[in-house]
Amino acid sequence: MFRSAFRLTLPAATAATAAGISAFAATSPSPSTSSSPAAVCDAGDDKTIFGVLNDIQSKVDSIQKAIGASEHSKAKIDSYHNDAKSKKNVKPGIDVVLGSQWGDEGKGKLVDMLSQEYDVCARVAGGSNAGHTIVVEGKKYKFHLLPSGILNEKATCVIGNGVVIHLPSFLNEIDGLTASGIDAEGRILLSDRAHIVFDFHQEVDGISENRLGRNKIGTTKKGIGPAYASKISRNGIRVGDLKNFDFFEMRFRELADATMRAHPGLEIDVDGQLEYYRSIAARVGAMTTDTIEFTNEAYDSGKKILIEGANATMLDIDFGTYPYVTSSNPSIGSVLTGLGVSPKKIHGIYGTTKSYCTRVGEGPFPTELERDEPGSIGEHLGVVGAEWGTTTGRARRVGWLDIPQMKYSTLINGFTAINLTKLDVLTGLAEVKIGRAYKHKGKILNTMPSCLKTMSEIEVIYETLPGWTEDISKARNFEDLPVNAQRYVLRVQELLGVPIRWIGCGANRLDMIDRGEGWDLSSNPDESI
Repeated sequence: MFRSAFRLTLPAATAATAAGISAFAATSPSPSTSSSPAAVCDAGDDKTIFGVLNDIQSKVDSIQKAIGASEHSKAKIDSYHNDAKSKKNVKPGIDVVLGSQWGDEGKGKLVDMLSQEYDVCARVAGGSNAGHTIVVEGKKYKFHLLPSGILNEKATCVIGNGVVIHLPSFLNEIDGLTASGIDAEGRILLSDRAHIVFDFHQEVDGISENRLGRNKIGTTKKGIGPAYASKISRNGIRVGDLKNFDFFEMRFRELADATMRAHPGLEIDVDGQLEYYRSIAARVGAMTTDTIEFTNEAYDSGKKILIEGANATMLDIDFGTYPYVTSSNPSIGSVLTGLGVSPKKIHGIYGTTKSYCTRVGEGPFPTELERDEPGSIGEHLGVVGAEWGTTTGRARRVGWLDIPQMKYSTLINGFTAINLTKLDVLTGLAEVKIGRAYKHKGKILNTMPSCLKTMSEIEVIYETLPGWTEDISKARNFEDLPVNAQRYVLRVQELLGVPIRWIGCGANRLDMIDRGEGWDLSSNPDESI
């Protein structure tokens, strides 16, 4: 654990006598020398680094009185201590919240909580195929294109160049927020380089999915894939093109004509669509800007920036279970390409992970459980976890937490801390399982297979832990959790080798444990668990 390995050198210690130094050493906590992850996880003390600082300060005060240290020395210690305490605040820079599984992990809830301390919140990839639900005082807010950080009235929300935007849905989402009493006026910026999803892209999405028959991908039919295809084919249209409507009209007619030729039988009301886009051009134009310039200037001026990832790593077009994936890169690389920032500017990378696992749509799912059987564990996870898609309403597939998949996701993204969500859903199970390893034809696999046939032949090796029955929705500290729930969290942390900082204990906005920045490698880059 980071705290037990924490080392602190106080500048004012040089003012102490040899006897004072000896006394200080005798009363200070000794750093752990154990390299055993189990020993680390079983440490009972759950103070943060700043709690350790408080203890040390108290002991230093006693030593100073004993040895007659000067007020000047004490002032230097106080200055150091206050500087250290200030590190609890969010540092300027870019922090990222990503989905680490197959999506629907609960990223929006963490973003909503964190965004209260950030100046800028941004989306960088995907489109309205993403869905985030936030519960505030019993009221649900569902987001598809807007960052959840819009609920922070002081935050500016950016839709980056890597996002594809269905403008009718986007404007409806804003109007819905306004009707709910959320004032977003002047706080939403659209990248002039972001590509537009048109209605005919959505029609093409449905046509293509239906043609696949039994081999369907399980797309949301929101037009995301066809819009990215237009982008890659270099005949796509960008939001900034609306500012010159004659140019927009020319490009739209060309794209519509090419799309109808490629899909015989598809009809596009070109004039009707152009009339609609002419009617919204001024409203959209007022929100459109060079977000690359805006974001980098915000960074340079010391602003705090939070990126809300959409979808998840296992749906990444390159790293996911291809072809059952989305059409973008919802992993760490999309922050750079979808927002236009340098990797040097990224600070914390937070992987959001359900305490079990879910997936919407088709594709491999090694730890899947049967959901439809009454009284089954799968039914429990699906019903208690309310596992229906925010975007599609489809029942999500459910299964046990998959450690090989999570290690793969961690390897790609370099998570500095884990946000473990929905631990409360496991309450009431007699025992809980963790998918600890993959075996294929008698051999343990060291990585996530790229071949779907191999994936279909995988045998999952499980580890079983005792469950718990106590209600954990009111838990706000790690020690408030039942012992078996603590053991589960610590075992997952041990297997992943990444600290679990946040633990979700219920559906409401505040139902979360934050163990503090002592459980974040971005705050303690030289530490390990």
